Parts: sequence; structure tokens; C-alpha cells
Amino acid sequence: MTREGAALVGVGGIGAPAAAALAASGVAHLTLVDPDVVEPSNLPRQPLYGTGDVGAPKVEVAARRLAGAYPGLRVRALSERVDAANAARILAGHAVVLDGTDGLPSKALLNDAALELRTPLVHAGALGLDGQLLTILPGRTACLRCLFPELPDADDLPTCQQAGILGPVVGAIGLAAAAEAARVVAGTRPALAGRLAILDGARLLWRSVAVPPNPRCPACDAARAGGDAA
Repeated sequence: MTREGAALVGVGGIGAPAAAALAASGVAHLTLVDPDVVEPSNLPRQPLYGTGDVGAPKVEVAARRLAGAYPGLRVRALSERVDAANAARILAGHAVVLDGTDGLPSKALLNDAALELRTPLVHAGALGLDGQLLTILPGRTACLRCLFPELPDADDLPTCQQAGILGPVVGAIGLAAAAEAARVVAGTRPALAGRLAILDGARLLWRSVAVPPNPRCPACDAARAGGDAA
């Protein structure tokens, strides 16, 4: 199966700058997936939207703006939420998936779907003044569940609304995630394959640590079993 372009799930604080950066990098095909509409609170940190876009679907506004700025770019807009029932249909055929979601359940779902499809995934997240990135190459590097075999309940973690989020932090994470995704599309090894990068926004410092695959990872085991069965 031929794989091309990038699928961005979530076109908000991380995904909006990531989409713009990927388009500028020369990636020829983008699929934008997000069920939300533009809200006034989005405008300070989501650069693809303006006041006239409030109430419109994010993916439609983003696709129109990017296609207008980059005439050679093919953009597909899907105003829907990725779930276990549709993940394979939406994500299949892409060279890479970029996670711009802001909830732990959605991040775990994208991790498992990417492993099943054998599609590289750029995991990205931000909360408060901090952010993190990990590029997952299925079957070769650690996945999200290698780090957290037992993911905490969503109720045990603060949400972006509770902890707050700083626009420059999500912008930096989005740009770094786009650079990783662009490397995958170009066929070069991403810098953060098997490495967790952490942004300390309070001190403006990046650091990264090696993350080896967990031989007991339940998600990697399930993906391997599915591949063997196929």
C-alpha cells in the first residue's frame, strides 16, 4: 500500500501551528481531523483562525487557508472525532500521524491505532508551561504504552482548562512535531524516534531522554499478534 502525506488529528493549539509548518515544509498531502468549531478562546494561540471564523468548523477553515497559501497542497478536511470504530478508516494510507489532541484517552487510542496500522506516530502534548514529544516507529521504537503500561484515569489528570496552557508552549510543541512528521514523510529518520523530548517552558529549556521499547508492552504485543495473524 502506498502511503503519503500526514494525518493531523486535532487542529487546535498544537495541530494548527503544526499544519501550517507542514504545509510550508512542502508536504504535498494533509488530512485534517477535528470535530470542533472555532471559538473566541482559540484565537490567541491557534494561528490559522481569525475573528470571522468563529463558529465555523476548524478543519474547513484550516483547509481553506492552507490551500489558498500553498496552491500545490492537497488538503482533506474531516470534521469528525476519531474513535475505535473509525480510526483505521481515517488514518490508513498516510505516511505519518501527528497527534494534536489534548486528552489522554484520545492519545492512547491514536497510539494503538498507529501500531495496528504500522504507521509512524508523532505523539505531542502540552499542559501549563510544559510539553513533550515522542516519535513512535511501530515495531522499532517505544510506544506511548511502553512508557505508561497502565495509563492513569482521565479524571486523575488536570485538563487544559484546569491547568491552563500557554500559547508559545503549544506553538513550540506544534512546530517541533511538524519537523518530526516532515522527516518521516521525506523518508529520513526522525530525531525523536525512541527519545522523549521534554520542554520546560518556565526555563525555556529542552531536554530529551532515551526510551527503550518495553518487552512487556501490551499494545506492542497486540500489534505484533495482529501482524502475525495477517
